[in-house]
Amino acid sequence: MGIAGGLTAAGGTVLAAGEHEHDERSTADEKPTDDMAPGAAVRIAHFSPDAPNVDVYIDDDRVLADVAYGDVSPYLEIEPGTYTVTITAAGDRETVAFEGEVTFGAAFYTVAAIGEFGADTFQPAVLVDAGSVLVRLVHASPDAPAVDVYADDTLLFEDVSFTDSTDYVPVPAGQNTLSVRPTGGTEAVASFDVTLERGIAYTGYAIGYLEPPTDVADRELTVEVTVDGPMADDGGT
Repeated sequence: MGIAGGLTAAGGTVLAAGEHEHDERSTADEKPTDDMAPGAAVRIAHFSPDAPNVDVYIDDDRVLADVAYGDVSPYLEIEPGTYTVTITAAGDRETVAFEGEVTFGAAFYTVAAIGEFGADTFQPAVLVDAGSVLVRLVHASPDAPAVDVYADDTLLFEDVSFTDSTDYVPVPAGQNTLSVRPTGGTEAVASFDVTLERGIAYTGYAIGYLEPPTDVADRELTVEVTVDGPMADDGGT
């Protein structure tokens, strides 16, 4: 499904791709993916005041576990398309609070669980989130060590080695100061300002030499940012 994993929500857990309770699918069951194309970014917010902690499934894959009232998950990256979204009581697959089809375009979404669980008004409000872009990193500097990349003071990418490419991550649109640091370090080896337009996907290429040879002394480490394309439409439900 192309779900980004290894993240932890406040009070809930985002499950890694392929981490399913009952995974009997074959490779043919998977939706086709294109690692080079930006996808949809979806987060879940639990705002139903009388509901228990919940689990969230997308096409029978449990992607969030034990999400408590007031929690907002990190963004999950999925392929644009129509999915069956199911919200159940945590640890109880048979107690279904909501199940229905939701269509996601190549954009950012918040699916907010609202209403009351006991009064049968529990429902998801699917909102398109404005003001974000998608960014990924390609480490193409042959003499640079593994690096961390920050946007202002927010860690975007961690421990990226030469030839590695990351998944897309959401970043606020507008002016950002990007800094490249050796993994675990606090001092930037390169830093520059970049303006990112809302609704656009970008790739940042770390290029050049950390310590340039004398015959190419002007080819110092920098990050070249390219536009990959618009994030298409906002989709709908």
